[in-house]
Amino acid sequence: MPLTAIEDLSFAYGLNHYLLDRPLRDVLRYHLGREPDLEGLGSYAGREVYELAYRVDRLSQPLLVTWGAGGERVDRVWLDPMERRVLEDLAYRYGVNGMPFRDGGWHGFYASINLLGDPGLSCIVTITVQTAYALWKYGGEGLRGYFEGLAGFRKPLMIGATWFTEIQGGSDLGANTTTAVRGGDGVWRLTGYKYFASGAGLADVALVSARPRGGRPGAKGLALFAVPRVRRGGGLNYYVRRLKDKSGTIAVPTGEVELADSEAFLVGDLDKGIYYILEDLMVSRLANSAGAVGIARKAYLEAYGFARVRRAFGRRIIEHPLVRRDLLEMEVLVEESLALTHKAVSLFEASAGDRPPYSRTYHYARLLTHIAKNMTAQAAARVTMLAMELFGGIGFLREFPVERWHREALITPIWEGTSNIQALDMLEALWRKRAYEPLLEDLRGMEAEAYDRGLAGRARSYAEARLREAASMSPREAEFNAKYLLEDLGHSIAVVLLEHMASRLGEERYHRVAEIVYGSLLQRRPITNPGDGVVDEVITLSGSLEA
Repeated sequence: MPLTAIEDLSFAYGLNHYLLDRPLRDVLRYHLGREPDLEGLGSYAGREVYELAYRVDRLSQPLLVTWGAGGERVDRVWLDPMERRVLEDLAYRYGVNGMPFRDGGWHGFYASINLLGDPGLSCIVTITVQTAYALWKYGGEGLRGYFEGLAGFRKPLMIGATWFTEIQGGSDLGANTTTAVRGGDGVWRLTGYKYFASGAGLADVALVSARPRGGRPGAKGLALFAVPRVRRGGGLNYYVRRLKDKSGTIAVPTGEVELADSEAFLVGDLDKGIYYILEDLMVSRLANSAGAVGIARKAYLEAYGFARVRRAFGRRIIEHPLVRRDLLEMEVLVEESLALTHKAVSLFEASAGDRPPYSRTYHYARLLTHIAKNMTAQAAARVTMLAMELFGGIGFLREFPVERWHREALITPIWEGTSNIQALDMLEALWRKRAYEPLLEDLRGMEAEAYDRGLAGRARSYAEARLREAASMSPREAEFNAKYLLEDLGHSIAVVLLEHMASRLGEERYHRVAEIVYGSLLQRRPITNPGDGVVDEVITLSGSLEA
């Protein structure tokens, strides 16, 4: 296939995915007071990364190589050379891996995950940065070399991984059976089986949950360890039994890993492993949120481009009211998701110095992360479905990129804890950690500075009413209705955020988006046509799309 073939199949290929995305640039300006220098990455994401994602999905899946030519066990994954080059470019040319530990900060990192879009490639970057974060914060000098290689501060580039899931437990980490025994040399030995191990066969070092022998049962008995790929004296430190055959996320190999007396180094304190694990999961849950927004944006670009050229019933389909309504819904979902994601990122960044026991800011960040993770996943599934539908029959064909974006979106409600897990964890953060208190304080503060204080006040009042209602329920009733509460809180928070953005940035556009979120998504009323001028302003993003 010629390298330029994707140009004939895609409306998003070749665009600068940062410059044309006015809402992304505005939300970064809202939080940072400036726009990060992501123009180069935006161009790279719209060309090399876009083509790579399509190529790997269709033609070049990772392969597990079990044996070397000399008869030795290697358990290494072969990647398309272009994928390896892109991973190195992201780390060294664009500095994505090191952003959270340098001036780029977490907003820059998550905006980069958004721009990449492809969840398989983004997963490799995310698990690498997750590993770097844990080693940076809790690893100590003995693991410093791994941190520098993972963060792209030295060559060669290292890949990280997070292996917590086991077949018998899934999201129930307390069911982990992997055991850890401390050796006389101070190095631990781990034995167990990790069932969904993303990065298997790629990772130079992995974060692994295990229960020290004789430790307490349940999640609070877990410790966190760093497990290198190779033993100190040489030879494999664990085995990759197989790679999963997945519907999407093809760029990241996901396998089953057998730990057999594997050498491991304790990360942090022995009795605080579950706290480190949950904190590290915030990094990936925020990446899941940013990635879901990125997937939705790619699908939107495909659909918008198609709608401008496709003709039906004597006119371009973008001129039909129903199509315009679909595009408007898609864009509003993307912008609501952006607002929620980067608000959670801002709170996480503010609490990144916290250690167990954590501050109220950290628990508020946790609350917003659970909400953002769920809301963005739902939005990605909805937006990509509508994009496929706008393409008609060809939207269901694998040769067109829009089909893949819907497949990729379906992992986002599952990865990093399913939607049910996020809803349950939200309840825990709300009531046991009293995260509702900083939430309501924050909403009232933003309401006072909102573009439309009346609308912001109604959204804040709605959130307070839903919280009072939930507080009056029995534990069983609260759990049964947790996802409804999460969605209502998500929409309410988004309205206040968008009104605050409109005020701070002097952009009425976000007031218009907030009105639609409040009326259509929160109150579940039909969208009243706000006029062609407003629809055009929202759905075109920036002048770049009209070029």
